[in-house]
Amino acid sequence: MSHKNTLNPLLNRKQAAQYLGVSPGTLAVWDCTKQKPLNPILVGKLIHYRLADLDQFLDQRLMD
Repeated sequence: MSHKNTLNPLLNRKQAAQYLGVSPGTLAVWDCTKQKPLNPILVGKLIHYRLADLDQFLDQRLMD
C-alpha cells in the first residue's frame, strides 16, 4: 500500500475551488478549456485534484 496520497491528498472539485478562491463552475470551465494547468484526475465519475498541483498553480501566480 502506498502512502503517497496521505502526503498529497486529493480534493474534489468543490474543495479545490474553495482552496483556490474560485467557484466550482470556474474550475469546471478551466478544466474543459484547458486554460489552467491543474491536471485534474478522473476517479470514477468525479474529478479530483492533487493538493500539490493546486499549490504549484498558486506558486506560479505569485507576484514579486
